[in-house]
Amino acid sequence: MAEEKITEELLQAAKESGVTRASLEEEDKFQYNNLKLGDDQKIEKADAEYTAENIQVLEGLEAVRKRPGMYIGTTAGPGLHHLVWEIVDNSIDEALAGYCTHIEVVINPDNSITVSDDGRGIPVDTVKKSGLSGVETAYTILHAGGKFGEGGGYKVSGGLHGVGASVVNALSKRCEVTVKKDGGVYRCLFENGGKIKKHLTKIASCPVDEHGTSVTFLPDPDIFTETTTYNYETIKNHLRQMAFLNGGVKISLTDTRPETPVGETFLFNGGIREYVSFINSHKLPINNEVIYCSGAEEVTLLSGAREKIYAEVSMQWADSYSTDGVYSFCNNISTKEGGTHVEGFNLALNRIINDYARSFKFLDEKDANFTTDDCREGLTCVISVKHPNPQYEGQTKTKLGNSEVRKIVSTIVGAQFKEYLLEHPGEAKLIMEKIKVASKSRIAAQVAREKTRKSPLEITTLPGKLADCSSKDPEKCELYIVEGNSAGGSAKTGRDRETQAILPLRGKILNVEKAREERIFKNAEIGNMITAIGGGIRENFDVSKIRYHKIVIMTDADVDGDHIRILLLTFFYRFMRPLVDQGYIYIAQPPLYKIEWKGQPYYAYNDAQLEQLKKQLQLKPGYPFQRYKGLGEMDPQQLWETTMDPKVRKMIRITNEDAIAAEQAFSDLMGDEVEPRKAFISENAKFVQNLDI
Repeated sequence: MAEEKITEELLQAAKESGVTRASLEEEDKFQYNNLKLGDDQKIEKADAEYTAENIQVLEGLEAVRKRPGMYIGTTAGPGLHHLVWEIVDNSIDEALAGYCTHIEVVINPDNSITVSDDGRGIPVDTVKKSGLSGVETAYTILHAGGKFGEGGGYKVSGGLHGVGASVVNALSKRCEVTVKKDGGVYRCLFENGGKIKKHLTKIASCPVDEHGTSVTFLPDPDIFTETTTYNYETIKNHLRQMAFLNGGVKISLTDTRPETPVGETFLFNGGIREYVSFINSHKLPINNEVIYCSGAEEVTLLSGAREKIYAEVSMQWADSYSTDGVYSFCNNISTKEGGTHVEGFNLALNRIINDYARSFKFLDEKDANFTTDDCREGLTCVISVKHPNPQYEGQTKTKLGNSEVRKIVSTIVGAQFKEYLLEHPGEAKLIMEKIKVASKSRIAAQVAREKTRKSPLEITTLPGKLADCSSKDPEKCELYIVEGNSAGGSAKTGRDRETQAILPLRGKILNVEKAREERIFKNAEIGNMITAIGGGIRENFDVSKIRYHKIVIMTDADVDGDHIRILLLTFFYRFMRPLVDQGYIYIAQPPLYKIEWKGQPYYAYNDAQLEQLKKQLQLKPGYPFQRYKGLGEMDPQQLWETTMDPKVRKMIRITNEDAIAAEQAFSDLMGDEVEPRKAFISENAKFVQNLDI
């Protein structure tokens, strides 16, 4: 309080934090005056007792049910599927330990999941510390498992914290675990958030050489309120990735929900070599043979123990312009933000390519070295390391931090990639020529960027230029990228001018998947977007400098609108990738239909909603309704009420859950190869409704 003396200790602490005495006194005075002005709520908070009785202790798995987002990220669709990943990861860990060869995943008719493996089986004997069997301990106690180093059951593991099985149990309405081990079949049952319904009991005998674990769990609808329905394609893509990363392990998936069950089995003896071929299956390769480097090195960990770290890298160049084709993993966990394994790879790639280019005259003495981006243009690469004690930056396990990994990967790739280039001069030449063209294009693009900075693109009075909002707080600001001047005019008039900015597009932007950078920067619409968003592009993109935390694509619900949308998404994915990664891109969902009934407008966003609305209003057959063919048909008030008002609008948030699937989608739909596009159209044409041509 202001009347209390500011002590020397307080001053010293403030000084270390960069706070002056004047600001301290001002803040203290502000707080005192606020209380004196009769802020009852603040007085109540200040006077409330804070004793031991205020401390809440969450026992067992209560903490998981209280804050599920801390453990699975979200209780929406991605979190629901994360439960499957946790149990599958336990089976994968058995495979990494060398004891599991086959994993089976079944989606049951009630949307429960069964995961079975032929690993060693979870221990069934009693754990002294818990007094429960190994199965019950692993499934009811957080941070209990065999993955904690000395005395643990695993040298290498994706799950390091021992919470996977117990979290799945905590968030399930029912969970049943069956273990075959040491000639016995054991089973236990948990219900309603991990409560033991039936203790582990031996229910049968089996041959001694039969072993493994089977887990069936049903997600709790009280936790997963948005959906408890599993997506077959999502699970299939994840299991296929696990099979690629663990060559020789067979993974089967069966969906028993359809009348005729469907399923697939994945087995890739070539491991990540086949993964690179799969990613590049719809691209034209530069080097036909996938380059593979692998090795292991023993290091001393902080604990003093000597352990081996394994690394393998597969790579292949293709005739594309992307530099985003490097995918990294540690113990099968996708490290989306890279880390020391990617740094080691980049060092080796840059070093070996520049040494080879100078030795064989692809670079003259006067030429500057190729950059890492030059070397990575068109490159698809999968990096996988296995580490007994990985350290990740942050809680999300998306960036590997072990410094020793950098040197190991750099050494392995440096030696084996150099050997490959020397032994394959024909393919080495094609790779060098590809990189040289990328280098020339980069230099030309730099010139184009400089011209763009000095061009009239930054003049705000240009036709179709940005109508900005008055707020300068990016967290509150939204940028609507709108198709056409007509819709742009309605959006400008109907918007909330404080927080909503409008940028109309004139026509379709360039397809950046097929164009070199020097052409891209000459495109006026692209220049407008770069200037408006304010974060830069590509490797210089700084997400902290963007001016809007919602960038909304608002196009017509027709073929042209869909095309513009995919062109914009391709641009953002290739040139402003952090916007996609961090969820700043949205797609507006304007209604398709409008019904006037008794002087009131009613809107429907699809055919099903239209039919439901007709029944709800008890409309006679043939009652007229309006179908919007474009945003320009809406007046400003309608556009605000249906599409832009934060209280009622519907938007789709674009996320990047699977970077490899996204990479393939953009390459297939927007790249040079025609066949993948034809195949996609053939497979999906039957789903198209209300096609406007």
